[in-house]
Amino acid sequence: MKTLLASLVLASLLCSCSTTKPKAENTSAEVTPQAYISKEPATPQDELAALKDGNRRFLNNQQLGHDFHYQINKTKDGQKPYAVVLSCLDSRVPVEVVFDQGIGEVFVARVAGNIENNDILGSMEYGTAVVGAKLIVVMGHTKCGAVKGACDNVKLGHLTELLKKIEPAVKNVKSTTPNFNPESYEHVDHVSEENVRLTVGRIRKNSQIIRDLESQNKVRLVGAMYDISSGNVKFLED
Repeated sequence: MKTLLASLVLASLLCSCSTTKPKAENTSAEVTPQAYISKEPATPQDELAALKDGNRRFLNNQQLGHDFHYQINKTKDGQKPYAVVLSCLDSRVPVEVVFDQGIGEVFVARVAGNIENNDILGSMEYGTAVVGAKLIVVMGHTKCGAVKGACDNVKLGHLTELLKKIEPAVKNVKSTTPNFNPESYEHVDHVSEENVRLTVGRIRKNSQIIRDLESQNKVRLVGAMYDISSGNVKFLED
C-alpha cells in the first residue's frame, strides 16, 4: 500500500512539473540601470566631486553598470552634460572611461598636447554658456608624446605649429630645472603639468564668456594630470 501511495505521489509531482510553465520575466517595468550618477550635480563643486568619484570607481574597478542603449534613448531629444574636458589625443587617455561617465554626461575635446585654440574656446563657451555645464577641466597626462616633441623641438608639418603652443611651458620648466633633460620623463611630466596650468590661464585670458561665468561662480575651471601608469587623476586646484 505504501509503495502504491508513493508511486501515485511521484506521478502527481511529475505531472505537475511537466505542465507548470516558468514565470515570464517582467519586461514591462522601466529599466533603470545606473546610467547616470546617482545625484545630479548642481554646482561646479558638485561636478568636480562627481568626476573625482568616477575616477575613484575606475581605480577600484567598481564602475557603474552603464546601459548605453538606455543612455542613447534618454539623450535622443537633447543633452545636458555637466562638465567639459579638454584632454590629449593620446589613445591611453579615454576620458569617459577614466571618469566612469556614460553617454550624455561630459563634453570632450581632444587634441595633441591638450592645447586650446579659438575653435576649442568656442566649443567650451557653447558647452557652458549655452548648454549649462558648470565645470571645465584641462587634463594633461604623464609621458605625453606631444610634450616630448616640444621638448625636442620637433618640426613636422602642421604639428610644428601645434607644438609652438607648448614651448612656453618648456621654457618655464627649463628655467627652474637644473640640467633639464628631455630624455627624462620626470622632467617631461613637469612640462606637461606646466602646460596644463598655462592652458588654464590662456582660457581665462582669451574667453571673456568663461571668465565672466567663473567670476560669477557659475563655472569652475581647473587643471588635472592623468597618470597613464596607474589610471589616477590628480586635480591641480590652486
